[in-house]
Amino acid sequence: MEDKYSSNVLSGGKLGMVEVPDSRLTRYIVLLVISKVLKALGIFESYDILKVVHIVQFIFILKLGSAVILLFFQKPFSSGKVISKRQWIKLLKHAVFSCVISLLGFFGLTLCGPLRTLLLFEHSDVVVIALLGVLFTNSGGGPSKTRGAAFFIIAVICLLLFDNDDLMAKMAEHPEGHHDSALTHFLYTAIAFLGVADHKGGVVLLVASLCLKVGFHTASRKLSVEIGGAKRLYALDNLVSAMVLLPWVIVLSPTTESKVESWSSLVLPFGMIIFSVMILEFYVEAICCAKMETPRCARYGAIALFLSALLLANFWTHPLTDQLRSIGKPPQQVSTEHVLSGGVLVSAIFFIMSSSILSSPSKKGQKGTLVGYSPEGTPLYNFMGDALQHTSQSLPRFIKDSLKQILEEYDSRQIFYFLCLNLAFTFVELFYGVWTNSLGLISDGFHMLFDCSALVLGLFAALMTRWKATRIFSYGYGRVEILSGFINGLFLMVIAFFVFMESVTRLLDPPNINTDMLTPVSVGGLLVNLVGICAFSHAHSHGGKSCSSQDHGHSHHGHGHGGHGHSHGSGGGGMNANMRGVFLHVLADTLGSVGVIISTILIRQFGWLIADPICSLFIATLIFLSVIPLLKDACEVLLLRTPPEHEKDLNSALEKIEKIEGVLSYRDPHFWRHSANMIAGTIHLQIMSDVVEQRIIQQVTAILKDAGVNNLSVQVEKEAYFQHMSGLSTGFQEVLAMTQQMESMKYLNDGTRIM
Repeated sequence: MEDKYSSNVLSGGKLGMVEVPDSRLTRYIVLLVISKVLKALGIFESYDILKVVHIVQFIFILKLGSAVILLFFQKPFSSGKVISKRQWIKLLKHAVFSCVISLLGFFGLTLCGPLRTLLLFEHSDVVVIALLGVLFTNSGGGPSKTRGAAFFIIAVICLLLFDNDDLMAKMAEHPEGHHDSALTHFLYTAIAFLGVADHKGGVVLLVASLCLKVGFHTASRKLSVEIGGAKRLYALDNLVSAMVLLPWVIVLSPTTESKVESWSSLVLPFGMIIFSVMILEFYVEAICCAKMETPRCARYGAIALFLSALLLANFWTHPLTDQLRSIGKPPQQVSTEHVLSGGVLVSAIFFIMSSSILSSPSKKGQKGTLVGYSPEGTPLYNFMGDALQHTSQSLPRFIKDSLKQILEEYDSRQIFYFLCLNLAFTFVELFYGVWTNSLGLISDGFHMLFDCSALVLGLFAALMTRWKATRIFSYGYGRVEILSGFINGLFLMVIAFFVFMESVTRLLDPPNINTDMLTPVSVGGLLVNLVGICAFSHAHSHGGKSCSSQDHGHSHHGHGHGGHGHSHGSGGGGMNANMRGVFLHVLADTLGSVGVIISTILIRQFGWLIADPICSLFIATLIFLSVIPLLKDACEVLLLRTPPEHEKDLNSALEKIEKIEGVLSYRDPHFWRHSANMIAGTIHLQIMSDVVEQRIIQQVTAILKDAGVNNLSVQVEKEAYFQHMSGLSTGFQEVLAMTQQMESMKYLNDGTRIM
């Protein structure tokens, strides 16, 4: 064993934790997967037993059975140091907290079912701590951890909003006004107080219990140091927990009606649950975490647990299940315990991705470059600035800073205000539609909610354009506004196409239309969209706004061969495709509201059902034609076309550059629009050997700035550079000959230099 930590290991570069061979590591992974599959099986079995056994009795049997087995194998009283009175008091508090968490977890199981409980409650401490770190601290671990936290939140939202309510409600239904005990009555009343269905309240309960469980495990690690190890603490905790629950069980036995016909038939299921849920997983995780990294253990365990839960939800065919179902409900009732809705499947996918990302080791602080070894064999690393700076911030701080940036800038502020107005009208419309049971109002509300996605896209693009340039995105994020306008334009073209096709169909066979609620809805939508038209009309008429900053240029010399100049600045207005896309989207909604109002009047007054498809055809055509210029301009920018409005000025500028004294010629001129306020360019200049490069760079920069280029790179090339490149490429031979000819023209035949 001592050889593993000798200096030979250090000199070989094997620092830190001793690596387990791959063959042995595979065995531990297989053991971990088996334990997780058995735990999922135990949770499904627990759900069935909880239908007939009171939750407190159930937890008491699990704790007592685990304590008996662990006392026999672990021998916590005969091994280790004597436990003091103060430590027994800590153990008692620890056991009470353990009972509370078990109670909340298993009660959530009765509300949500085994599949959803496994997806929500069985996350590793590593995953939850990383999630809380991203949400509430400034050391979240980088963009990948933020992405993992977002996936976790999306998974929970999918369970809350997109789960199958009808079937899940049957899972959690209970007789109104009657519960097994005062405890379950209190818990159900607390869930009802939230104003949500029982299974959705169970989702909230399990998420809160998960956070409590992580805090409990953190306290357990500290207490295990005092007690004499985690295994000894776990054995004593189960024993004390059983003693804490014993009085409660004694009181419940005579006061609660038992649904169990034969306790002897439950011995085998209880034994399997105690073994798989309470004992096996604890010992296997302890072994695997000692033999391989905790993040890897958490990642493999989560994937195995979630996949096995999905499989068991489909193929749960244990013989005891049918027997317990016949006890818990009438035989004619259709079983809905393990429903796989679309929301659950999407949630499971996002949970697997979030667990993999959040459990992966943070790359922060690991960007150093190995530069060598010390005389003792210790590796030496060189850490650059990027490795030491923070790459992320907490979610509340990010929201606060983003909101501040949104309100500081005119375009983003206009989008934000209109988005708030649009959302307010949407939710009022949805609320009134649900209240009056109007399908038309509900449909239009969801249509407006979809329209808000275009505003969110535009708002996010307007915010991203203000982000600072990074080492990777060295030009910044200015082109995001072009991309946003392009995407919004594509959305509008798709919408216009489908509206056009549907209008043609209805033109041939006009359907009957209920116009009762169309007029107030369309008038309200028209008023809201008119506000948007007024707010975004400047984007359509002007296309952008101008700003300016100081220009600068510099040159670098390499062995006297050439130079390079670079200039920055901001000038002239340009095409703000993002704001144009938002404007056209609002314009399309406005035209839609106008069309609905006109068609409603014609249908009510004259009974012209054909008016609706005709108005729709006209609106779809207008939308399509208005979007084409936006897509054309956005495509030209994305394809790096020379800006058409500056093309004439740039040609004149190139002619002026050729006439500058000392300039022989130029090559590879490239000019393109990077964003609404930036036109970038590069140019190579061939100059005479005796001119000052900085003077040439300043003159060229000034000429091209007048032509609209505010981000310029100038490459200066002299004769020595041509001589060098001519040996590498034949393309420079003509330039070299021209240079020598220009130099010879400066002297008369008698050798007198021409000034």
